[in-house]
Amino acid sequence: MTENHNPAAQDPDRDARHKARMVRKKEVVDAKIAAAQDERGVIVITTGNGKGKSSSGFGMVVRALGHGMRTGVVQFIKGAQPTGEEMFLRRFPDQCAFHVMGEGYTWETQDRARAVAKAQAAWEVARAMLRDPGIGLVLLDELNIALKLHYLEVEQVIADLRARPPMQHVVITGRGAPPALVEAADTVTDMTPVKHAFQQGIKAQRGVEM
Repeated sequence: MTENHNPAAQDPDRDARHKARMVRKKEVVDAKIAAAQDERGVIVITTGNGKGKSSSGFGMVVRALGHGMRTGVVQFIKGAQPTGEEMFLRRFPDQCAFHVMGEGYTWETQDRARAVAKAQAAWEVARAMLRDPGIGLVLLDELNIALKLHYLEVEQVIADLRARPPMQHVVITGRGAPPALVEAADTVTDMTPVKHAFQQGIKAQRGVEM
């Protein structure tokens, strides 16, 4: 007869070791929290080839709205069809200024001169938001792609980001974040793909991809 192993069963020695580890971990975490006393606006980048970059950015917009902050969204590439995020956030025009400035994925539009003009027009809208101290968080969706394709000058973008109001947060999404922008950011996450339904022949689903 084999003995059943129940990982949830009480084990006084194991429980004591767990508590000791958690006590040490709490000391480390509490020390880091105590040392982090600066309060200012941050630049957050989500990049990489994995799914969830824009989703993360829109989650932060909703989080900011929950705290009563005014927000702004500028979409640089997407725009051929409305997304669930756009349809939802447009219900709150006083709290979220939503600007769709792109015309679709670059392999669909195929007109570089027009794409450059659209990106530059989008940056003018973004620049106005970055000068408004009343906006607490700005989402620049797919800006990384516009920079990667040289539709915009990264030096000018970084200069405008650094000149923004001190308490304003900026979230930037898209693949291929330029190294200079990564260096200027405070928090950077690289989304790594593991598996995607599209690879199995499943088309984009409402509420998941759009």
